[in-house]
Amino acid sequence: MKNDLPEVVALEALLRDQRHAYLRAPYPSWEARADHLKALRKVMLDNRDALADAMNADFGNRAKQEVLLAEFLLIKGEIDAALRHGKRWMKAQRRSTNKWLMPARAKVVPQPLGVVGIIVPWNYPVLLAVGPLISALTAGNRAIIKMSELTPRTSALFEQLIAQTFSRDHVAVVNGDAALAAAFSAQPFDHLLFTGSTKVGHEVMRAAAEHLTPVTLELGGKSPAIIGQHARFDNAVDNLVAGKTLNAGQTCVAPDYVLVPRGKEQAFIERARARMATMYPDFARNLDYTSIISERHFARLQRLADEAQAAGAQLHTLTDSTPDEASRRFPLIAVTNAPDESALMQEEIFGPLLPIVPYDTLDDAITWINTRPRPLALYLYADDSATIDRVTRDTIAGGMAINETLMHLACESLPFGGVGASGMGAYHGYEGFVTFSKMKPVLTQARLNARGWISPPYGKRVNALLKLMMRF
Repeated sequence: MKNDLPEVVALEALLRDQRHAYLRAPYPSWEARADHLKALRKVMLDNRDALADAMNADFGNRAKQEVLLAEFLLIKGEIDAALRHGKRWMKAQRRSTNKWLMPARAKVVPQPLGVVGIIVPWNYPVLLAVGPLISALTAGNRAIIKMSELTPRTSALFEQLIAQTFSRDHVAVVNGDAALAAAFSAQPFDHLLFTGSTKVGHEVMRAAAEHLTPVTLELGGKSPAIIGQHARFDNAVDNLVAGKTLNAGQTCVAPDYVLVPRGKEQAFIERARARMATMYPDFARNLDYTSIISERHFARLQRLADEAQAAGAQLHTLTDSTPDEASRRFPLIAVTNAPDESALMQEEIFGPLLPIVPYDTLDDAITWINTRPRPLALYLYADDSATIDRVTRDTIAGGMAINETLMHLACESLPFGGVGASGMGAYHGYEGFVTFSKMKPVLTQARLNARGWISPPYGKRVNALLKLMMRF
């Protein structure tokens, strides 16, 4: 059924305009692409304070330093890397041919796909809009970006800045509610990238299937952390607390639960409490700690904690404060003995609740992870090569970091993406360029070739050739 909402009609017209513009100039030069990337870098960096202020207002509190570190620094690094390498990525890649095709030549030619759609979540609204856009522009595409309605000030300012920087038939931003997002997913883009929850990812993929639109899904899930038997324990706890409290845990790659050697649970809690006191002194008034994005998400976290506690879990508040509904400040809370069937252990937490799960052997820890949906990230704290090699080999995750949390996302040369329930496809760096390109295979046959030797009518000659070819 056709959707006649005015914003949907406008979206459809915008997509048509961008596709027509693409057809008029389907293969922008590297110089043009570089100019687009430089313009994007300039407008984002020149307006980083204004965007950070808008984000602070949308969240209720989010420190400017955190925004600059977690969003703008990564944007700058990604654009700088694209400017260094993009011209080389554009070049055709020579490929080998098998002996029976010689003297033919083979190559892969990267081509822009056309118009890509980017659906942005609320938790890192600038980074997760600009990151995919960098890859799309480097690959020579046009783009339409749907921002989140949960960050209205940031989304409105971002739309204004993009409109000042790019023609609307090149890069455009649309804002609206869930109805527009659903219609956006159903448009016949040449590629669609969605970042968000696994639940909504199912809906996006179903909508995209109507036009067989290829999708990249950056979802979430329950990303585990393992503290090895002989890890530097205090360093591991400190690092995990830092990773879990960035953006108050509202991060797709935040550690969702921690597997610790049995008997170390209380030591973890005590060290985490000390670390929180160092990082966020006078917690109730500390402005470095981010608020939960909305009342609904605050209530969801409170429900997860209350239901787990009612089922027998113990809650360990790691600050001198309790969750405050008025300010939506939710302190880091460690959880022990949470029943496996509780929502806390089944749903992605996406906030500052941290279940602690004891294990006896490394085999037990690996089995625990492998019997659950494949996560977006996996974190291991260990220094011995045997443990590192074993966990790396015997688990599957979208990405992995050793003795670190979150920072694999900041490495622009590494692809970022999920696997299984945590997503499909990847972007960043060269992999982002490939995601938003058609890597067209091209075979060029030489004037003098043996193709006619295997053409009908089949007979003794072809049979003899087949017998020879099967031997080598």
